[in-house]
Amino acid sequence: MSSNSKDAVPLFSYLANAQAEFKPPLIANDNAFLGDVFSSDDPTSPISAGFYHLKPGPELIYTYTYDEMKILLEGDMQISQLKDAKGEDVVKEEVDAKKGDTFYFPKGAVVRFRTREGGVAWFCGQRKADGA
Repeated sequence: MSSNSKDAVPLFSYLANAQAEFKPPLIANDNAFLGDVFSSDDPTSPISAGFYHLKPGPELIYTYTYDEMKILLEGDMQISQLKDAKGEDVVKEEVDAKKGDTFYFPKGAVVRFRTREGGVAWFCGQRKADGA
């Protein structure tokens, strides 16, 4: 490999014990927290990933402006889609999500998040850093 920096392969990033140590900032109400742990700097296909914490309290209704995938790591969340990616109302039953359940939310979807006991999820979204 050339020593020219433009040819260099970027190093991977690592954050030890992130699930326990990373504290995402408050984003809504007094119970919804979300923060990017890592984000790419790719200008054409950015990607960001991090943690979403939801504590008992008001529900969060969120409109996705990007595609996202999410996996519940601990606790519970009740998740339902209110509108599809075309903005049309949908009748979608609520999923009582448990540890290990995985979701795909397409750009344009309107989704409701609730919890009884609190939950922690990992997300990966097709967006720039701090673009949630």
